[in-house]
Amino acid sequence: MPKKSTFASLQLLGGLSADKFCSDYWHKNPLLIRQAISNFTAPLTVEALFALAAREDLQSRLITAFKGKWSLKHGPFSSLPSVKKNNWTLLLQSVNLYEETCHELLQQFNFIERARLDDLMISYATDGGGVGPHFDSYDVFLLQAYGKRRWRISTQKDLSLEESLPLKILKNFRYTEEFVLEPGDMLYLPPHVAHEGVAIGECMTYSIGFRAPSHEQLLREFHLFMADVLEAEGQLSNAQAVASHDWTRLPEETINAVSALIARHTPSRTDIIEFLGCNLTEPKALIPFDEVDQHKRRRKKLSKQICVPRTTLILHSPGWFFINGTSWRVKGFDAKLLIRLAQEGWLSAALIAQASPQMQNQLQTWIEDGWLIQK
Repeated sequence: MPKKSTFASLQLLGGLSADKFCSDYWHKNPLLIRQAISNFTAPLTVEALFALAAREDLQSRLITAFKGKWSLKHGPFSSLPSVKKNNWTLLLQSVNLYEETCHELLQQFNFIERARLDDLMISYATDGGGVGPHFDSYDVFLLQAYGKRRWRISTQKDLSLEESLPLKILKNFRYTEEFVLEPGDMLYLPPHVAHEGVAIGECMTYSIGFRAPSHEQLLREFHLFMADVLEAEGQLSNAQAVASHDWTRLPEETINAVSALIARHTPSRTDIIEFLGCNLTEPKALIPFDEVDQHKRRRKKLSKQICVPRTTLILHSPGWFFINGTSWRVKGFDAKLLIRLAQEGWLSAALIAQASPQMQNQLQTWIEDGWLIQK
């Protein structure tokens, strides 16, 4: 659940308070917000987007519907169709990790827990461009950044998809509402709301997505996590067995022994906390870290301010600190220090000097790994 907020009404939410938005709309109902950001100007130009699409460490996709035929290609792209050609879309994933202005834009959505935030995706499209009618399995804020886009939405229950297409396109889309968004306008959609966005001329849309993982996905990832951390001595034996009169029968003694073994290793709340912290801070694939070469690593006094770069993910829980998929048990002043680092994104040299030697050593390691930076 989103955290309770002390915010008053927010322009970003059309004058609603964060509490009112969370109780009435979050994960429940769509919401159209005119001029969520007044006089909004896209921080990235079309040329800058196309340059990002050429990067090998950024996930990009090109979707075309030329002559009514859908096509999907994955980047990097050294060249793209002409902007004068209709019906094509460029999608750039996790742009907030590469561009500071996009990273800063996400801070306006801090009324939802950081643990839920996925990324900021940018969709560029020429006239008529889109990805077809579809649904998402996560919460998303669709902020119009440049040009106009027509959105059609439906809360239909039929979410069956067209077969033999490279995209997940709804087979029987029947929209019930229609909106044209201009720069600064924003549309919030909860999971599984059917929608279709079509560019009216050249346009850019920023999609701020929040994770809503399925129970199946969470259980699968949790069991993989537990498989890595479980430790259990001994082995299955049948020292108390009696002579068998039916060698094909599954022994009751074995069933009881394994049942007792599993019961002794039932996941605890601590296991769940550690799993969630590591899982939700795991860096995305391809994300680069400015790591110091092993041969150039030199332990120096931490005499400068430390900052959290855009690429690093941090969460905390009482007694725990999580950074980029790893977990740390902390207490006392070290814990207060790391909580402050998580909340504010930086630590002064004066505060760092008060940390334990072990904590200072760990901070230095994270700097060398490129997970933190000194300024």
